[in-house]
Amino acid sequence: MPGGSWDAWHLLLTLQRWIVKLLCVGRSILCGLLGSGTLKHEAGEGEDGDVFIHDNEGFPCGCRLICKPSALANCLLKVLRRFSDPDVACWLWRKWAHVQTIYHLLLPGDRRLESARDHLQLPDGGIVALDWVVGPWTTLKHRRATNSVTSPPVLLVIPNAFGKITRNVQDFCLQALEQGFYPVIFNRRGQNGCPLTTLKLQQFGDPADLTEAVAYIRYRHPSSALFAMSEGLGSGLLLSYLGECGSSSYLTAAACISPVLRCQEWFEAGLPWLYRWALVIQQKMSLSRYATALHEDVDMTNLLRCKSLRELEELLFCKTKNNPISWDTYWERNEPLRDVDEVAVPVLCICSADDPIRGSPESTLPTELFKSNPYLFLLLTEHGGHCGFLKDAPPAWSHEVTLEYFRSVAEFFRAEERMRGFSWRRSSFALYRHRKGTLQKRDSAASLDIQDMFSWKRSYTR
Repeated sequence: MPGGSWDAWHLLLTLQRWIVKLLCVGRSILCGLLGSGTLKHEAGEGEDGDVFIHDNEGFPCGCRLICKPSALANCLLKVLRRFSDPDVACWLWRKWAHVQTIYHLLLPGDRRLESARDHLQLPDGGIVALDWVVGPWTTLKHRRATNSVTSPPVLLVIPNAFGKITRNVQDFCLQALEQGFYPVIFNRRGQNGCPLTTLKLQQFGDPADLTEAVAYIRYRHPSSALFAMSEGLGSGLLLSYLGECGSSSYLTAAACISPVLRCQEWFEAGLPWLYRWALVIQQKMSLSRYATALHEDVDMTNLLRCKSLRELEELLFCKTKNNPISWDTYWERNEPLRDVDEVAVPVLCICSADDPIRGSPESTLPTELFKSNPYLFLLLTEHGGHCGFLKDAPPAWSHEVTLEYFRSVAEFFRAEERMRGFSWRRSSFALYRHRKGTLQKRDSAASLDIQDMFSWKRSYTR
């Protein structure tokens, strides 16, 4: 190639590189101007009354916060704006939804969690397990100090409905541990090494076992704030618990990463063949351990021949030998949003528009619910897959957003209490002390009997 032509090409490439840099700088300046503006410019209230972050005005990832306007919504909007762009440089990861999904759901984690397990024996003889994450040691060395004077906040982590501790859950627990939280993983009956001691398996949206686990956590850490995070289909259990318990959930805030909100329709519609095959195989492998015991109530021969998640769910809980029910009746009792009007704590749902497991947001996300309920917030991104939200370097974008959301909600409530001049937590604690003193005058031993306070028992299994 002649020297003149080479110089021309070199000049053209250099000019192109500078143009790209100028565009990036211009976008950063625009983001800064938008972020430093007044709240009226940050939050837009549309015709339908939702607060949102605009798609294309300085936010290349296309984030939107859909919710009912409120003081808490404005506070969260300021905080979440800092996380509106999950690393533009990682454009390959962002636009490949299947790669993001497979990376966090199917690949093993880089670091193995170190945990201490508690088995809880429930009133019917069943057992659930709580894994208190305590390491690895390299994580503890970088642990961030918390503002809590008494003890760090406890973070209850609910895996997906199939009990698999995914890379996503592992990374989230490690990130939470580094930032001063005390993570604990809830394991259902017969899942993740938890023994199955009864014929009863936990139904999709039955929060009875989770209620007992929360009671035990509160007993062990009475002065700690309690948060909860769920992954994928595990969000059905968390939302069911929040709806049934209402203001008695004892949670400060909750978050659902890539939740499936219309679960009956989701089971009926089915999945792409790759995900369907992987989840069905995983379920069969988990249940095959208890084939002999479950055969008394479940047709295990047909169950091990199932080809869809709906067939598995029907055989396990609907077409049983002892207490059969219809498919529609089952979902009347287990649909996660059946009691959503009773939710009394802030719940952030982080979803992506290209989620290959949940499906199209137009048909799977009830946006009207988020626009009308002041406790529900939907953070919708353009890319992220199912529980993906990858960046060039860990942690995942959704993990950073969730942990910052928990801190922001806690700080918002503390500020509200200071403004009002009283704390409902202190008043509740004072009332508890008054009642405790009265009981101690009558019978000092009664207040020490844990079995009268809770229905769970510390199991002999370890």
